[in-house]
Amino acid sequence: MDTSETLFTLLTVANTCGYDSELDLSSPLRTRIRGEVAKAVQSSEGAREASHELCQYYSDRQQAESSRTLAQYISLALYLDDPPEFAPKAPEAQLPPDARGVIGIMPLVQRFYRQAGLHAIWEQHSEEYAALSQRYHEPLSKMLFDTEIYLKLPSAGYLGHQFTVYLDPMGAPGQTNARNYGSDYYVVVSPGTSPSLKMQQIRHTYLHYLLDPLALKYPSAMKRLDPLLEAVKTAPMDESFKNDTGLLVTECLIRAIEIRTGSAGKTPEADREKAVDDAAAQGFILTRYFYETLAAFEKDPVGLRNAFSDLLERVDVGKEVKRAEMIQFATKADPELLRLSRPMEGRLLITAEQRLATGDTDAAQKFAQEALDERSEDAGRALFILARVASVNKDMEGARNYFLRAVEAASDPKVLAWSHIYLGRIFDLQEDRASALDHYRAALNAGSTLPEAKAAAERGIEKPYEPPNRTQE
Repeated sequence: MDTSETLFTLLTVANTCGYDSELDLSSPLRTRIRGEVAKAVQSSEGAREASHELCQYYSDRQQAESSRTLAQYISLALYLDDPPEFAPKAPEAQLPPDARGVIGIMPLVQRFYRQAGLHAIWEQHSEEYAALSQRYHEPLSKMLFDTEIYLKLPSAGYLGHQFTVYLDPMGAPGQTNARNYGSDYYVVVSPGTSPSLKMQQIRHTYLHYLLDPLALKYPSAMKRLDPLLEAVKTAPMDESFKNDTGLLVTECLIRAIEIRTGSAGKTPEADREKAVDDAAAQGFILTRYFYETLAAFEKDPVGLRNAFSDLLERVDVGKEVKRAEMIQFATKADPELLRLSRPMEGRLLITAEQRLATGDTDAAQKFAQEALDERSEDAGRALFILARVASVNKDMEGARNYFLRAVEAASDPKVLAWSHIYLGRIFDLQEDRASALDHYRAALNAGSTLPEAKAAAERGIEKPYEPPNRTQE
């Protein structure tokens, strides 16, 4: 849980330029800050001029709904460094589409930030912002802990991933903005007069944070479930779920978990059944399957990480397609909270791989580490390159650690499969055959559609790896 001066600045800009949504339900702090900013603008000709240009830009790019207008600036704020520079964390081409559409406001924001003295106003209220974090820390921690306990899935194993809840009272209390950028997940919440946060929305995003990486690790299992996409073509849910089996399956599982654990698991069964039917009517046709299957999972000591592949394998595709054909889809669906705005891949990792191919390991390491530090490109691929650099440098322990981290972060089946293969070979060289076999089998599953990876995994399962030249290896 955190606060951000950058986020505060963009939200304050919106308030200055006419964003009044749910003002009567907001924290009194929002009204006080709006008054202080208005006073600063009126008392300075430079601030008035900066405000006029800023609000003209804001007005020209207003959406039909105020929530959508604000959402684009929240997306932008999450991609900017601290003031006064507000430097983008990635090239403009890699920004989410909605943020890219308003990036031109930043020179005007910088000027307004200086002329209106926003930093002084932020500093003046820093203790009140800190108090917000303190007030909500315990209930948020309990929710995250309870979620992990139910799934038997500790988040501590998510190396290279980040889940952050930002609190800022300058938004509308009834709205929650959630974003997924690469391996990082963010929720922006505005506390209001109510003593509680929108915990259900935060939990929904946290479940995505925990479960999205699992779905990416089973491409062949997801491929088997592709016929389900045809069954939901006329459903009212967001189009992204109709084009990506992994997204559809994960959302169905999340909704089933939410229904089973709603109100601490004390929701009447009739209400649960209705919630399952409502989810299916929106197009989330595997919700019932997961809802019923989770009953057995709850009694089993095995965690979801190990049980997930079995859950996928037990889906009877024909049965679920027939069940979907019997559903009368609703006319509209609940809006999806989480925006999956993954940044476009840049040039750092391409350059790193080119340098590695020429034997320039120092440069390859530099570019891969830069991509990892900036979170601007695929973290799994960056870690895979760093592992290969360590291998070339005969650093077996370093290679093993990087490959293990790559397995956690990878979404590319090729990176995942070959990371497991290299780990299998390393464990074979360390005479740990049981661990080696586990990785070869995982590689076989991840690389079932990759002939070379599949062959390499099968060779590893057949006999322990023996390099042609042990010294060179």
